Amino acid sequence: MQRAGEVVNRIEEGAISFFFAVMVLTTFVQVVLRYVFNTGFVWALELTTYCFAWMVLIGISWGVKINTHLGVDAFVRLFPGKAQRALVLFGCLCCIAYAGILLAGAWEYISKIYRIGIPTEDLYVPRVVVELFAGGEPDRPVPIPRWIPYAALPIGLALLLFRFCQAFWLIYTGERKTLIAGHEVEELAEEAQHRLVPDEPRPGDLR
Repeated sequence: MQRAGEVVNRIEEGAISFFFAVMVLTTFVQVVLRYVFNTGFVWALELTTYCFAWMVLIGISWGVKINTHLGVDAFVRLFPGKAQRALVLFGCLCCIAYAGILLAGAWEYISKIYRIGIPTEDLYVPRVVVELFAGGEPDRPVPIPRWIPYAALPIGLALLLFRFCQAFWLIYTGERKTLIAGHEVEELAEEAQHRLVPDEPRPGDLR
């Protein structure tokens, strides 16, 4: 599990960085072309939209890994330690089931798009690639199949399912306590209160 987690870490970090860089660079170039040279790329908006989708869907699983998803745990904290842990594990199982259902639906959706052969609107295969693999100059632009950018759905959900399973195991073995960052709001409230009343010590401060 640990070795698989390291591989998934590299995939998530590299993918998020790549799509973010492509999105920022494409948007920057498009703005310069539009406002300076009064021109631009037709496919820029669609490309940045797909890059944003990939970045968000992969970022969801990354958020589970680094425990940044916010949630409400007021009800869970009413119970003693062992009961809290059991409820957290039950919540993990619900998340695993939910991610599995979404993954199955996304796979079926992508399969239908693949069978139908729906193309993207403005994204086309580069002419150099078509000439290299087709063995000649194409008569007209070849659109990229839509299932390729839409593959972010099953890939992102598969990573999310893996992260939920990983979180369940870490909580079960005691290496992790919660699935969400439920106490972040309380910490921010305590910090804000301390700024308003600086002389009042905060909980946990040394005297």
